[in-house]
Amino acid sequence: MRALLALLTAALLAALLAACGSGTTTSDAPDGSGDTGTTPAAAAPAATRTAPTATRTAPTATTGGCAKATPANAKGRTEPKPTAKDALPPNRKAIVTLKTSCGPIVIQLSQKQNPKTAANFAYLVRKGFYDGLTFHRVIQTFVIQGGDPNGDGQGGPGYTVVEPPPKNTQYTRGVVAMAKTGSDPAGASGSQFFIVTAPDAGLPADYAVAGRVIGGDQTVTTIAGVQTDANDMPTAPVVIDKATLTVR
Repeated sequence: MRALLALLTAALLAALLAACGSGTTTSDAPDGSGDTGTTPAAAAPAATRTAPTATRTAPTATTGGCAKATPANAKGRTEPKPTAKDALPPNRKAIVTLKTSCGPIVIQLSQKQNPKTAANFAYLVRKGFYDGLTFHRVIQTFVIQGGDPNGDGQGGPGYTVVEPPPKNTQYTRGVVAMAKTGSDPAGASGSQFFIVTAPDAGLPADYAVAGRVIGGDQTVTTIAGVQTDANDMPTAPVVIDKATLTVR
């Protein structure tokens, strides 16, 4: 019995000594975190989007291919809403050329399939609305987005056109569609547009389609690869120097 008590006492003392010698060490890390052997993962920055959140890979920034450019001071610019006289002829080709600081992008408008949306895009081009505006939102494997006179994703032309797209609409690379807020109805558009850079953006059929890129795919790739900040805004402005419309 005495031997058993001696063994138990020895075990208890050993346990207490071990506990006293296992204190934690606090590191002098800049963020004041303790040295636990692991690094906390940084939380992804919250972003206000005009299209649903997409799964993204980290962008590979490019440093060349774009000229230094200064955007226009167009904050708060608006236009009257287009009327029936601004419609495009359905059986002719309507081509928009965006001369950007990274190169040209050529878009064929889809006025036969999406007459209201294509006419609105062409109307704004004719008005010179896009001249000097930026691509304010760039996600390499999702979309490049521009057409906001405020340059921050919050602006528009002062009106809304609504043309819901067909339910089977797919947003594949090169599709040019109109951005909207989550509270807008399907097919709502103002002046902000996006060009899909992914093979398939995986978006629901909520975004009015204006057309498709038929020239300047390399420019789209260049813009998609520029360096951006935590809000997906290019750190150096990507500017639409001039937008022109040709109907033939």
